[in-house]
Amino acid sequence: MLDIDKTTAPPLVLIANDQEWSARSLESILGPQGYAVVRAHTGRQAIDLAWRTHPDAIVIDSGMPDIGGVEVCRLLRQDSRFSVSTPIIVTTSGPAARAERLEAYRAGAWEYCSDPIDADQLLLKLETFIASKRELDQCHDDSLLDRDTGLYNVRGLTRRAQELGADASRRAAPLACVAVSVTPNGTVDDSDANELAHQIAEHLGEIFRRTARVSDVIGHLGRSEFGIIAPSTAAPGAVRLVERIQETVQAASFARDHTIQLRAGYCAVPNFAESSVDAVELLLRAATALRHVKGSESTQITAFEDVPLRFVH
Repeated sequence: MLDIDKTTAPPLVLIANDQEWSARSLESILGPQGYAVVRAHTGRQAIDLAWRTHPDAIVIDSGMPDIGGVEVCRLLRQDSRFSVSTPIIVTTSGPAARAERLEAYRAGAWEYCSDPIDADQLLLKLETFIASKRELDQCHDDSLLDRDTGLYNVRGLTRRAQELGADASRRAAPLACVAVSVTPNGTVDDSDANELAHQIAEHLGEIFRRTARVSDVIGHLGRSEFGIIAPSTAAPGAVRLVERIQETVQAASFARDHTIQLRAGYCAVPNFAESSVDAVELLLRAATALRHVKGSESTQITAFEDVPLRFVH
């Protein structure tokens, strides 16, 4: 029987199969062993449930009525919203030809099984697969990188700010922090807002990876906000950095139905060795300037020093 930590939720397995008897058979194997199950009857429904439920594993039939199981596997592996650590097992009702098995593995399947499925073998594989997934997820949660963009997360950006601040102090060099927000113009339905914010974050993450200086440190602060730590950069350089990003954003295509607007706040010191604040506070001040400029209809970039005191907390 699966060894489940009582303090955590039971492992969730998404079963995607349009044959009721096959789905029920799998569910009867998994349920008594401590697994929770959610079911999909089409390939498209499987993709939607994978996004919404974040299962610990997926068992999908190759012969789904709309999108085949192997193609569903391929689409999920290409989607950054779907965890690469999630095991996918593809099943088939007939004998598995070598070419079909290899195609499933190329699509990102962890296993390819033929009916009749050996229950004991399936349970042992799932236990191993899910243990690996949870270990990988824990490593990712403990890491300094943002899952959606591949940039630093807030924890990583904070750590790098401390490191770069110490270096700038030793060298008596300038240091700038910039906070950037990119939002869609016009009205966006609430139902589309989260998806659009995710697309913007991915879009900006890719732009930053292409255009940033090697020395710049970039992090995803949340939704459509990013932080940049720019070593050896004073205030004029911070403004030029934002202008360069603006030009790249305007030149790069985004979504056909949306245009996006960039706003930024920054805080920079000419000699960090003489600064009265540390690098993390510099980043927080840039974020404060961003909050102020986001409420402005005309200004797109502002320095922390230009923020009215009532906006500074």
